[in-house]
Amino acid sequence: MKEEVLKILDEMRPGLQADGGDIELVDVNENDGIVKVRFQGACSGCGISEITLYEGIGTELKKRVKGFKEIIPVE
Repeated sequence: MKEEVLKILDEMRPGLQADGGDIELVDVNENDGIVKVRFQGACSGCGISEITLYEGIGTELKKRVKGFKEIIPVE
């Protein structure tokens, strides 16, 4: 599961970096289906980061990663 999550984050990363930000994978709990990530740079604290997280990254994870249930941002 972790490898699949990393692949999707790598696909999303260029868009985040184009806006001066990035995303870091903090943890993948395969038993609970929970993925924790940390926004970096301009994405950290950005008002649009929540939309990016849930409607962008979260949607892709739901479609493509078996067992995924929730994505959680951490500081």
